[in-house]
Formats: sequence, C-alpha cells, structure tokens
Amino acid sequence: MAFELKNRGHNVTVLTGIPNYPEGKIFKGYGFFKNRKQVVNDVKVIRSLLLPRGKGGGLRLFVNYYSFAVFASFKAFFLGINNRYDAIIVHEPSPITQYYPALLMNKLWKIPVYFWVMDLWPESLSIAGGVKNKFVLNYYTKVIKGFYRNSEKILITSKGFRGAINEKGDFDDKIVYFPNWAEDSISEGNKQFPIPLLPDGFKVMFAGNIGEAQDLDNIMKAAFKLKENKNIKFILVGDGRKMPFVKDFVEEHKLADTVFVMGRFPVEAMSSFFDKADVMLVTLKDDPIFNLTVPAKLQAYMSASKPVIAMLNGEGSDNILDAECGFTVNAGDYSSLAKTILATSKLSNEELQILGSNSRKYYEENFKMSACISNLENIISKKD
Repeated sequence: MAFELKNRGHNVTVLTGIPNYPEGKIFKGYGFFKNRKQVVNDVKVIRSLLLPRGKGGGLRLFVNYYSFAVFASFKAFFLGINNRYDAIIVHEPSPITQYYPALLMNKLWKIPVYFWVMDLWPESLSIAGGVKNKFVLNYYTKVIKGFYRNSEKILITSKGFRGAINEKGDFDDKIVYFPNWAEDSISEGNKQFPIPLLPDGFKVMFAGNIGEAQDLDNIMKAAFKLKENKNIKFILVGDGRKMPFVKDFVEEHKLADTVFVMGRFPVEAMSSFFDKADVMLVTLKDDPIFNLTVPAKLQAYMSASKPVIAMLNGEGSDNILDAECGFTVNAGDYSSLAKTILATSKLSNEELQILGSNSRKYYEENFKMSACISNLENIISKKD
C-alpha cells in the first residue's frame, strides 16, 4: 500500500515498530539505536521503540502491545508538530492498540483516521487469545467503540464484519468494504528466485502465518490420515506460534516423508514456491469470528492462478465456490479435508489448470491491487 501510494505521487510516512515477530526478539540489523529511521522505495519509515514480545505469553504480549502504543504516540506527537498530514491509515490485523498514535494525532490536529480492520476486537482477543475475563473484554469493547467513533471511515476486509461492528454502535455510514489484495511480486514475480528443492509428488502448499487461528492441529490430523499416501506432500512455508507444535507432531507421528516445513521466506520467494505447488491450502478454525474472515492468503493463492483447497466456513469458502477454483470442507473437518486432498491428487493436469485459471479470473475481477488502491484514493478524497 505504502509503495503504491508513493508511486502515485503521494507523500507517505510509515510509523511502525522495531521488527520482532514472530521470533519474539529484535531482528538482526535493528535495535534501539539502529535503523530506527529508514527510506524504503522512497517511503519514509519511522520505527518506534517497543519491548519485544518474547515467547508470546499473555503478560509479555500485553507489554509488547502497549509499549508500542506509548512510544509510538510520543513519536506521533513530534511527527505531527513537524509535518502536515492529510490522512492517517491504521492497518489493524491485530492488536487494536496500534490505533493510539493515530488517535493522538486526530485529537490534536484533526487529521482524519481511516481504520483498516482485519481483525475484530474484542472477539479476536477472546477466541484467538483465549481471554475469558469479562472485565478485560468489556474494557476492550469500550476501547474499540471509541476508535470506531473517532474514525473517518472503517474499512473492512470482509463483508461479514459489518454486522459485528454495527452491534457496537451505529457505524454503518462509516463502513466501506475494502478487501485485501496480493502482492504483484507473487503473481508476476521472478519464478526463478532461489528456494530449497521441494519433494516430488502431489504438493499441497500452505503459505503464511502458522498460528492458532490457522488450525494447524487439524491440518496435521489430515496429514496423518494420508500418511500412507506417499505421493501426497504437505509443504508448509512460513512461521508462527504453532510451528513448535507442527515440528513435534511430525516427529512424533513419523511424517517426515510427507510433511515438509520450509520456514519463513521473503515475499519475493513466494512466486517460486507457488509455481511448484499443485494446490494451495487455506484453513481457519471453526469459530463465529473466523467465519466472518477472509484470509489474506486466499487472494495471493488466486493471483498465482492456483487451485485452492479450503477447510473453513463463511465468506472465504463462499469466494472459492463462487470462483469455481477449488474445493471446500467445513472448518475443523480434517477427515473430509484428507478425502478432498486425495481426490484432488487424482485430477488431471488439465482439470487442475482450469481451476487455476478460474482462480486468476476471480482475482482479476475482485482483488487486483491497482483497483483496490484507486478505491482507497477515492475513499480518502471524499472526506465528510
């Protein structure tokens, strides 16, 4: 988003934190006094102090989230004094605390805030985070209501978010559907980017965050059911909180011949990985909040002209069925997932190519980046 807006002539500044996800420690090359200010593709990047998330325990995450909110708000104060901004976009996959610096600038300088909601709170805190304390959940309900009230527009990545947001107040006139898109480097990038050698066989590839929401438990159960089908290979590209579980499961159930953990790679490598996959896998846990969510990886899969197998409910499943680009099973139904993967592995190359072509067509019509950014420019230019 930042690079495309810059390419279109806008002056863009990114306020973010020192990178520390998912390992929980500050990345090599960065630090409290190192690479705090950068220029990347002509975009100014300001990296606020924060305390690293560590192993991701509840207290450590709390400190991580709020340390960024506090330090970034100080940084935002001085940015607001020294610059004139016309709009602020809050990119919110989670947590919502990253809204605080924008709120400060909104209150002090009346800069309109466009809240790009990818994760519903406090629902996500309860479901993905396991928080059940009513005091905490009620507190964050009040917080998010305040953020919605102070937003010029609320941009939603899934149409299903509209109802959940309106349950917290009359925000309907602020809500605008604004879906994810895929990086052009995935669909149009260099397919010769050096990646590890992948195994022979029918390759089922999962790419992206390997976390709680992605239901790795049931992916692994499906892989175990297909253990004797040596031709079917599960390729996992990415990293996240569930990676230790995945590695332990593979070792315990002796799946080293059929499950391959590749680790995390830059986005530039995805084109090479996707090119070598036969089908792409997208999953979410069976939960009301996730049933409203369209995983961002789905657009990436479609942009790469790949068939898709999904184990999820709701709008993401509907997109796949509408596009006629693959097959879906109910969230959590690992037995049906295993059967679907086995049946798909027996399709001809021509049948798989038709599914892949349908993926790309649906992406072009609904999720292309250039159209999404043009829509964003139009939204921002029409301030109330």
